Amino acid sequence: MITAMVTPFNDDLTINFDQAKKLASYLVQTGSDGLVVAGTTGESPTLNTDEKVGLFKAIVEEVGGKAAVIAGTGSYSTADSIALTQAAQNAGVDGVMLVAPYYNKPPQEGLFQHFKAIAESTDLPIILYNIPGRTSVNMLPDTVARLAQISNIVAIKESSGSMDQVSELKRSLPDCVAIYSGDDSLTLPILALGGKGVISVASHLIGMRIKEMINAYHSGNTNLATKIHLELLPVFKGLFITTSPAPVKAALGIIGWQVGGLRLPLVEINAVEKESISSLLVNMKLS
Repeated sequence: MITAMVTPFNDDLTINFDQAKKLASYLVQTGSDGLVVAGTTGESPTLNTDEKVGLFKAIVEEVGGKAAVIAGTGSYSTADSIALTQAAQNAGVDGVMLVAPYYNKPPQEGLFQHFKAIAESTDLPIILYNIPGRTSVNMLPDTVARLAQISNIVAIKESSGSMDQVSELKRSLPDCVAIYSGDDSLTLPILALGGKGVISVASHLIGMRIKEMINAYHSGNTNLATKIHLELLPVFKGLFITTSPAPVKAALGIIGWQVGGLRLPLVEINAVEKESISSLLVNMKLS
């Protein structure tokens, strides 16, 4: 279980590095095997390079050696992604996650050349991230299979929502390339198709239970894994009632974490949404 960590902000929306360190430690204590830092859940599009590198260094200092620190270094610019990946490597991270380029909609060959160029610029292990709903481009299994021949491309976070696509990935990828669910509610189905785990948002709140579900599945106790999945489904869905990470930041605030607001163009949840999140936390005995 890897957590896609939110970026805590102060009241003036500068990064709250002290709170980021505390949150990182808490997540590791509650089951996270790794943390994605300054990924899209961490509002990467609105963080500048210095802020991202500062976060990488802070989280490595706090939990390095206890959990994998994975830097979100992907963007729609190959050159910028290479520069940030190299800065992340210098900051001491354990790996990087590269989202498919967004907005410019490269063809499959463009995706291949983009990730190949970044992989050749670093020794770090790389997790690819396919999320067509946000990038407007779907990285197809054939493209991923080509990329999997590059030695330091070791995993993919798959958020297409298509179990057929996950099945095709499992058919075409070598066993050494892991498939992670990018959607909390699809973790169990993807495990059933040969996935390794999840890069999670809900683990901010229910990390130990998600870890229990994954461990139960891998140990052969599929009935228990299904029971936990069904129990947690309201949290999985409730944290996406509007654009993430607004709901999870609100939920963390309700239970006492000072993670602050969001940078524009994202906005905080409205009163109706906050009531829904509050009720969910009460019903799930999380607050």
